[in-house]
Amino acid sequence: MNDIDIQQKVLPEYVRRAQEGCTESFSKIYDMYFLQVYRYTAFRVPNEVAEDLVADIFVKAWEKLHTYQERKNVPFAAWLFRIARHKVIDSYRTHRGFEEIPEELIDRDVFNKADTKVGRDEMLKMVNASMEHLPARYREVLLLSYMADLPHSEIARVLHITEGAVRILKHRALKKLEVLLPENIKEYRAVYAI
Repeated sequence: MNDIDIQQKVLPEYVRRAQEGCTESFSKIYDMYFLQVYRYTAFRVPNEVAEDLVADIFVKAWEKLHTYQERKNVPFAAWLFRIARHKVIDSYRTHRGFEEIPEELIDRDVFNKADTKVGRDEMLKMVNASMEHLPARYREVLLLSYMADLPHSEIARVLHITEGAVRILKHRALKKLEVLLPENIKEYRAVYAI
């Protein structure tokens, strides 16, 4: 059994205890989901806004935790990312004018090596520029899928659509992104085996 399976088995207990006011259990939930929520948020807003926004997301989750009901067949991650999505939208309303997609796009070990820094930065700029031209719904599906690492079932619940619609939107988004990406990004992908 891997760490993710173990976490998913203990999550309902953490949620139940956190709903009873146990801050230690909520801290464990925070640790389980912080990276996913941060990646999702940092992809949508600048880093300096993302850090505060993630804190706000978890504060809101703590405040609204009593409203979460597992028996309604809504996975906790879907519930949490719905909060995150609404907080990002609220942030747009209050911080109009900042760039939507910062350069911190992908966190893979290959990109953390010094010799790939220049290529990484170049690729991120190309992907960022291309993502800006995608319809909002396509961007949202890609963010939830690749940055937040949510399965189709949870993305469907966050966006209030069917799993089939998620698959279709994701497929169309990737096809559209492929068309929008410059030709030289394919060379970069080949060089770094991405």
